Amino acid sequence: MSTSLPRDAQPVEPALVINDVLMQFQTPEGPLVAVDHMSFSVKPGEFVSIIGPSGCGKSTLFNIVGGLVGGYEGNVTVAGERVSGPHAAIGMVFQEESTFPWRTVLDNVAFPLEIQGVPKAERFERARHFIDMVGLRGFESRYPAELSGGMRQRVSIARTLAFQPKILLMDEPFGALDEQTRLLLGDKVLQIQQELKQTTLLITHSITEAVQLSDRVVVMTYRPGRVKRIIDIDLPRPRSSEVVSSEAFGRYVAEIWGDLREEASRGMRDAESQT
Repeated sequence: MSTSLPRDAQPVEPALVINDVLMQFQTPEGPLVAVDHMSFSVKPGEFVSIIGPSGCGKSTLFNIVGGLVGGYEGNVTVAGERVSGPHAAIGMVFQEESTFPWRTVLDNVAFPLEIQGVPKAERFERARHFIDMVGLRGFESRYPAELSGGMRQRVSIARTLAFQPKILLMDEPFGALDEQTRLLLGDKVLQIQQELKQTTLLITHSITEAVQLSDRVVVMTYRPGRVKRIIDIDLPRPRSSEVVSSEAFGRYVAEIWGDLREEASRGMRDAESQT
């Protein structure tokens, strides 16, 4: 049987390519390999999560892709262009909520547009659009201290979305929140991602979060961080947190936990051997 593409079908170029990336740090004990020849790609509009045990290099990879650290071997490319620093096509959301306490919600979300020189009326209009998108309509004049942790993180997401990046990177964005809030914010992220058709790369330590949100899950090994396995999540979309009660969801969680348990156990044995 022929496997050639139809004449009118064009192969989809990846939005993000991570190709043979190696990152090591110098320590008093010698070189420490954090990321060891990792390779995978993310298609336009795809949601991919990276999960692995503590110390496996997830956040190092996040910082490499976001252009925050250099000195690595290999290549990271966005639409064929090598990432060599902060890239205009990439927006980042961090674990620590990063709102400006002296700015209102509206001013926080409008901040990147202000830096770009967007006229005031236009930037506030765009900011209100994304505030509404993350479910914070009516809170435009509030300050971060008046909001819950989950609401502040939604402000951070709206601010990142405001300058309309093609690729959204998120590093444990809900890590400090309780499980119920994480699930509900996951629903909001899914709604936004479906509406914007945005390419998303999520770093997480939560198996539930990874399965709930992702098209594919990249499981990393314990240090040095390599790709252990990439798992396709074949759950229907549109998707919500209701899916967590399904039998198929439970199978994916168990499958990923099997891989993670093996790697986390290696990490614990390594830590015990150094004490």
